[in-house]
Amino acid sequence: MSEDMHSGLFDLTGRVAIITGTSRGIGQYMARALARAGADLILTSRTRESLGSFEKEIKGLGRRAVSLELDVRKLDSIERMAGDAENAFGRLDILVNNAGCNVRKPALDVTWDDWNLILDTNLRGSFFVAQAVARRMIPRGYGRIINIGSVTSVAGYAGLGPYGASRGGIRQLTMSLADDWGRHGVTVNCLAPGWFRTEQNKVLYENKDWVEYLCDRIPVKRPGRPEDLDAAIVFLAAEGSRYVTGQTILVDGGISTGATRALVQPPLQTSNSQQPEKTGSRRKIRRGR
Repeated sequence: MSEDMHSGLFDLTGRVAIITGTSRGIGQYMARALARAGADLILTSRTRESLGSFEKEIKGLGRRAVSLELDVRKLDSIERMAGDAENAFGRLDILVNNAGCNVRKPALDVTWDDWNLILDTNLRGSFFVAQAVARRMIPRGYGRIINIGSVTSVAGYAGLGPYGASRGGIRQLTMSLADDWGRHGVTVNCLAPGWFRTEQNKVLYENKDWVEYLCDRIPVKRPGRPEDLDAAIVFLAAEGSRYVTGQTILVDGGISTGATRALVQPPLQTSNSQQPEKTGSRRKIRRGR
């Protein structure tokens, strides 16, 4: 493969990407990765003012950037954002459906409002944002939609019932939309992070015992770092993923393998253990059955 061909597979120069939920956290890290790969960005948050400093940062990388208000729980807000985004740059090539929320509670304590908040934001919101943006991608015959999921889409965790349901729904939704829109040149994939420290879960990472427990279950023996998502998000947004659609890409250090010890660790042996006694005379060694 030539160097020019190789770089073209992951070059986003001239592409326009919407990233929802970019006022903080992982959304900002993914936005930076796309900007460094060449994309111009539409940044969204429920309050436009919260995006000011980050918009300046993206422009400092030499990219164009526009900040828009978006509440994914309101259909009129979604439609307005999609229209304003298209008007800003004249095209929409990439959508990263990142906006989400969580309420961490035992299942018996989850309220009706907790459930609706999580599912309306994470699942319903992601669908209608994708729909609004796809309507603008399909006439051009090109699009990359990346739904942000979670390792909770493939594993169950106590205290994360509604959140896991919403992320499991995202995984299924991704496959359905991929089948629906593939004929129009629009691919739809899901990027599912494992355990990364965020504002939503930082209290867990302040507990040393819990962090040790978590790392013991992760084959690579550490939680995720935001930059661990860079290559995956750029790949799914770029030409290199043109024949990949309907897939959930887990970036989780391997925790989704199950990570349960199936071998008993052998005891430490001294140099003299389990060795037959050596003498000058022959001696029979009885072997147990």
